[in-house]
Amino acid sequence: MSHGSKSHRAIGSIGAGTTPGRVYKGKKMPGRMGGTKTKIRKLRIVKIDEDLRIVMIQGALPGKPGNLLRIAPAKIVGKNIPKN
Repeated sequence: MSHGSKSHRAIGSIGAGTTPGRVYKGKKMPGRMGGTKTKIRKLRIVKIDEDLRIVMIQGALPGKPGNLLRIAPAKIVGKNIPKN
């Protein structure tokens, strides 16, 4: 907040004036962050404890502790094709 600047979180200039007369694609702009679904691959199920109803997974999982996870088999091209 030095030198009287009041635009720390607000957007400033978004591009040139008459030429090109538009905002370039991919311009960094403010907006919501997070709240999207992410897929994490190459995780390994270490153990399934049916008494405690726990699935132990080795690897980094997205989100904070206590969040819900959806676990599904990987769809790897050429690997998981069911043979009829």
